[in-house]
Amino acid sequence: MRRLRNVKIVATLGPASSDYATIRALFEAGADVFRLNMSHGNHADQKARYDIIRQIEADTGRPIAVLADLQGPKLRVGTFANGAEELEEGAAFRFDLDKAEGDGKRVNLPHPEIFAALEPGASLLVNDGKIRLKVNDCGPDFADCTVTIGGTISNRKGVNVPDVLLPVAALSDKDRMDLEFACELGADWLALSFVQRPEDVTEARALARGRAAILSKIEKPAAVRAFAEILAASDGIMVARGDLGVELPVYSVPPIQKRLVRACRAAAKPVIVATQMLESMIESPMPTRAEVSDVATAIYEGADAVMLSAESAAGQYPVEAVTTMDNVAKSVESDPTYREVIEASRKAKRATVADGIVSAAREIAETTDISAICCFTESGTTAYLVARERPRVPIIALSPMTSTIRKLCLTWGVHCVLSEDLDRFKQAVVNAARAAREHGFATEKDQIVVTAGVPFNVQGTTNILRVAPCDERLIFRTDPE
Repeated sequence: MRRLRNVKIVATLGPASSDYATIRALFEAGADVFRLNMSHGNHADQKARYDIIRQIEADTGRPIAVLADLQGPKLRVGTFANGAEELEEGAAFRFDLDKAEGDGKRVNLPHPEIFAALEPGASLLVNDGKIRLKVNDCGPDFADCTVTIGGTISNRKGVNVPDVLLPVAALSDKDRMDLEFACELGADWLALSFVQRPEDVTEARALARGRAAILSKIEKPAAVRAFAEILAASDGIMVARGDLGVELPVYSVPPIQKRLVRACRAAAKPVIVATQMLESMIESPMPTRAEVSDVATAIYEGADAVMLSAESAAGQYPVEAVTTMDNVAKSVESDPTYREVIEASRKAKRATVADGIVSAAREIAETTDISAICCFTESGTTAYLVARERPRVPIIALSPMTSTIRKLCLTWGVHCVLSEDLDRFKQAVVNAARAAREHGFATEKDQIVVTAGVPFNVQGTTNILRVAPCDERLIFRTDPE
């Protein structure tokens, strides 16, 4: 199955998409990666969904990536005697460590690390920023605040602290268990929530032990400030606009999104744009014009993937939501302006042989009659570098590593093909030509560009570029042994 677009679609699975028929329909509608949200459901539920994904993979013969999204250290208030209280603007309110049920004047906040980091003048946001308070006085076990934006506060509502770097580990005890479960299951990507510093990524990578790639979710001001270091430590990035738009003014999110997407592309690391992309399709079969424009903007920016959350996990129209994203992507990518924007934003520091090879591959492909760029890759790096170039022709990534092929399903424009182990370049060229023909990218009359590294099966050795015919007889006739 060949996708007629370059941007990838990530679909979250949940109560509305847990059976074979629905997940298969999501895949056929355009989902390239399935997200398992570890904040909801239990391990048995997630394993059942994972098993279905792998069954669909076997039935269709196409690789599918699985992204396990860890919950992260979610901060929440305690409970109220009445279940909820109304906070009026200008009223005094206290957060403390007292476990007694709350009332209209105070509530338990069972996070001493917050009090340790707070300073007078800092802001506390409750219930996704709907309620805002300013800290007047604080100590190791309390914070006396003034309500600046009122509203209803109720049991276990989330708390955001945007103004300070919290001494909170990115991985809770639950996250550590979920991480091990996801790695044992066979997840290809691990998404880390509420990353604040590169050390958070390093910790997760040590626990994963190479079993999954690490994707950092940027959803805190501290992460934006330390983004260069976090990007260097990560395998990929998710621009998680939900909490980012809570902790920062909503109007600052679009420029941050644009900066982060461009930085990821320059670093040849995949980036997902996520949250509220087609929010109205949770309950409506049709998106709003603004939502379609939002998805289109992310694609014009050059994002590797766009993501559906509740739309596909709990919405009434999960397949329609994926279909809508697929159609928007095809429409944008057929627009001549799209190529102008993509090519104008091409920026990369080329410092290695592989950098030069993939740049030359794109130049050759775009100046001659080339049907596809075929790259042999052990770890996926060469495919990432080719994708960074955003060539006008399709990218076919060939690897003997199933884990690499699945991981690359998240990357812009990459069509993944599992290949056999090779020891001769001529056979690599033959296999590339065969893949290009079998998957509908070329005919025997066409030419392809092939990149590979000799010796084979060694990471980081990309050092060969070959313009080759797709007719195997010509390959054997012209190529030396």
